[in-house]
Order: sequence, then structure tokens, then C-alpha cells
Amino acid sequence: MKTATLEGKVAIVTGGGRGLGHAMTLGLARAGASVVVSAARQSDEVRAVADAINAELGARRVLALQADVTQEADCRRLVDEAIAAFGGLHILVNNAGRGMKFVSPTFLTEPTRFWEVDADTWRTIVDTNVNGPFLMARAAVPHLLRQGWGRVINITMNHETMRRAGFSPYGPSKAALESETVIWAQDLAGTGVTVNGLLPGGATDTGMIPDGVPDAVRSQLLRPEVMVEPLLWLASDASAATTGARLNAARWDAALPAEQAAAAALENAGWANGAAR
Repeated sequence: MKTATLEGKVAIVTGGGRGLGHAMTLGLARAGASVVVSAARQSDEVRAVADAINAELGARRVLALQADVTQEADCRRLVDEAIAAFGGLHILVNNAGRGMKFVSPTFLTEPTRFWEVDADTWRTIVDTNVNGPFLMARAAVPHLLRQGWGRVINITMNHETMRRAGFSPYGPSKAALESETVIWAQDLAGTGVTVNGLLPGGATDTGMIPDGVPDAVRSQLLRPEVMVEPLLWLASDASAATTGARLNAARWDAALPAEQAAAAALENAGWANGAAR
């Protein structure tokens, strides 16, 4: 399958220092896009990502910035600096998030019941996973509307995980993000700006998996690179007719033409009510 070309496009990937964000940043840059990659705290990680990709490509394709998506001023600064550095903005990947490891390092074996979750921890996860994508989209969309073209891609997860016992507030936060995706797609219908969700399709070997997981289990996890091909399709002109939907990366078959691979991976959001096209 021919990889989508994104020459001339500019993307922001939040939470890009490791895992899915790192893989998606590398994929976008290799496809020709310029990328601003951010992290809330580990600025050394995103700088290392940017330096490695720029060295590989022999060009300054990636700019690393420290920014907290829960802070409105930081979100505006990410958009402003992307435009200042690369001359525009076309793609927003809302990847920054906090998972269940923030609640408990043993969440896989000793689930925390919702009333046992610290209230400040609950607020922090919801603030990052729900309010963060809103603030980033709010900062980016006016620019996308002015140019009549844009892609907002929200990183989500399996519906089963949203309903999994012991997965509060991570599950509810991703359910809220899915609702945001569907509503925003309808708000932006006919503008040239699409909003879709992308999920790995299963447990993935990222920083959200706690230390100490047996090697036999870890070897069965999806690799973060599973996201790259469907991400590039969603970020391209080829996906113009798709909005308010979600793509399951694990169902993407790279041996197929992109249109067929996308059709196989495409899922309606659980309450899309016909928003997907």
C-alpha cells in the first residue's frame, strides 16, 4: 500500500514524547509533514524525539515544545508557534492523556473502585483527557476554518475498556472524548475540517502499561507503530468524506489499498447517530 504523502502539511501532536505520540510524530514527519510535538513535563523526552527525527531526515521537521494541554494559554502558544515555525497548521492530533497508572501502579491486578479514587487524581485525569482536547481544538479550529481544510484526530480506545470495572476515571474520560468527537464533527460539517477518533484496538506497549508486566504478556501487546498508517490516511485528503467516526488501527490491513483498509478499520462511534460518513 502506498503511504499517504503529507508534504506541505503542518501537524501538532500532543503528548509526543513516548509511546503512541512518538510513533505518530515519526510517521507524520516521514510522510513529509512538519510537526510540533509537546509534553506537559518531560521536555527532555520530546526534545530527544525531535532531535532524533530531524537527524534521521536531515531537516528540521520536528519542533519540541513544553506545554500543558490543560492550560488555555499553552494551547494557544502551541498553535501560534506551529504557525510561526512552519507557516501554517493543518492537523491536530489530541494524544496527550493520563491513564490508570496515575490512579494506581497495580491497576491491572488490583482494580481501584470509583469511590476509592482520590478526588484530585480524578480531576487531573479528566482535565487532561477531556478538557485538554477541547482547549487544543478551540485554539486550532479558527485557523483551520479560515483555510477551509483541517484534520482533528482524537486518540481514543476500545468501547469495552470504557466500560471495564475499575477503570474510573480513564474509561469515562475517553467516553467523553468520543462524544466530543461526534459533536464537533457535526458542528464542523461542510467546512472542510473533519474530526475523527483513532484507537490502537487493544492493549498497547506504552508508558501507560505498568512496570513489572511479565515479558510473556508484554510480548502480546500491540506496538505503537500500529497507529501510523491509519493516522496518515485520516490526516490526508483521502479521508475528506469521513468525519464523526473512529478507526480501529488493529483492523487496518496494510496489504490492501488505502480505501479498502480504511473501510475495514472504520467504526461508527457508539452513539454516532449517523454522523459518520
